Amino acid sequence: MAASQFTQSEESTTAFPYGDTSKARRRTEEQLNDLRAWQLSHVMYWRFFVNLALVLVDAAMFIIAGATVMLVWQPYDALLSDRFHLDIDLTLYLVIASVIYVSCLNGVGVYHRHVMGDGYQLNSLLFIGAVQTWVMLCAFNYVLDLDVWFSTMLMMMSVVWLLTMVERFIVRLFITHGRKKGEYAYGTVIVGSPQGIGHTLKFLALRQQLNYRPMAVCPIALDPATGAVLPDTDREALQREVLANWGAQLPVLEYDDHTLAEQMVDMNAQTVMVSDVLRRYSDNYNIFSVRMESLGLEIAMVASAADTSNHEIQVRSIQGTTIITQRLAQYTPATRCIKRVFDLVVSTLAIVLSLILTVPVAIAIKATDGGPVFYKQKRIGLRGKPFQMIKFRSMVVNADELKAKLAAETGQKDRFIFKMKNDPRITKVGHFIRRFSIDELPQFLNVWLGDMSVVGPRPPLPEEYARYNKLYATRMLVKPGITGPWQVSGRSDLSAEESEALDVAYVQNWSILGDIVLMFRTVGAVLSHKGAY
Repeated sequence: MAASQFTQSEESTTAFPYGDTSKARRRTEEQLNDLRAWQLSHVMYWRFFVNLALVLVDAAMFIIAGATVMLVWQPYDALLSDRFHLDIDLTLYLVIASVIYVSCLNGVGVYHRHVMGDGYQLNSLLFIGAVQTWVMLCAFNYVLDLDVWFSTMLMMMSVVWLLTMVERFIVRLFITHGRKKGEYAYGTVIVGSPQGIGHTLKFLALRQQLNYRPMAVCPIALDPATGAVLPDTDREALQREVLANWGAQLPVLEYDDHTLAEQMVDMNAQTVMVSDVLRRYSDNYNIFSVRMESLGLEIAMVASAADTSNHEIQVRSIQGTTIITQRLAQYTPATRCIKRVFDLVVSTLAIVLSLILTVPVAIAIKATDGGPVFYKQKRIGLRGKPFQMIKFRSMVVNADELKAKLAAETGQKDRFIFKMKNDPRITKVGHFIRRFSIDELPQFLNVWLGDMSVVGPRPPLPEEYARYNKLYATRMLVKPGITGPWQVSGRSDLSAEESEALDVAYVQNWSILGDIVLMFRTVGAVLSHKGAY
């Protein structure tokens, strides 16, 4: 079947706002398979050339950075292998090293389609890939006994990492611009209730770096008597949700057990995103996913922040019964011990190195109104255990008494985190130390004492903790931190829902390397002052 016929089929299907099931029924199995094969080959075509371009550019960045460092830092024309008595041309060495570099980047997932348009995750993986490349090159140099200085290798990989981040930032601009026009993206049909579809569209609208392009929606509901999946007929609610969260109406497919997958193929969709109604591991979900996947359609889900994400999952079949086990590797005793050592080292260095700043600040606070330098407040820590959190006092002495009144005036009675711009309780010195987060420095004493960690969700007040629901309360399963995902992702400018989701996700995804990345991001957040008030 010709490609032009497929294009015509796609256009004619999207012209019907509520789907055209008759066309899907008229297709023969051979025609359907040919259509799907052409669609998948088209996707593989652009994915291959996009990744090929990224590989070549990444390799070029390595060669440019490597040649610059090795010619300036430790001038080379050729590298001598003392073990094999060979002269290795510098260009050949850099080409081999660049292949190792892109192989390591591929191994950590840099070329995955969900990563190429994402800044934070991409830069973290680039760092891991650079470290792995450094280890591999050190081993390569040792085996050949090459006369390359340790400092040269360290400097080279640092420049390579920085140059690749700049290159990927530029590439990301082109990718995200193309995705806005429908390029380099997977056509996606969203399935769920009208409210669930609206929530998913809002999620996708806020995350332009993802390669999902909504092209249709399919509203469904469950029959309360039989539990069967049925079409949701509340078109008014659906149109209201789509318009409010996406800004424009989308074609609507009517759910049908036997033809829904064929309708999606006719629209040239690649992904089916399940928003709600169909619960994972349920029979309805399993049957639905098999119907979609049998035609090569990808299934995606926007899961709860508490859903299994970073778990190590093992599936075993024992005497005809399937048993699924899961665990979070970062909660082993060894990893907990490493994190505690990490906290002790960082907090000790922070306390000593910050004395040049904390001593003048303490004097300024005392001179302002004669009140105490430190402010101690009861906070809730690991697994609900209370402790006294230490901060530099940035507010007037009776700040706690004024909080209830201000919360009522600003409509924040039910928000877990009370924040307001131009807070009248903050002193002049307090404005300065809050803007640069200097007021948080004494909390390194809490870290040293073991009540807090350097990185983690912020410790709540007892009255805030008392209002937590079961999902949000899972943030208390790790030690609270001085900095965390909330602080580096917008701080007070985030909505309550966004702040809560970040904290809950941290519980499942934290790692030592992730904590280090969050510390570096904290520096940027402090310098930009974004959301700091």
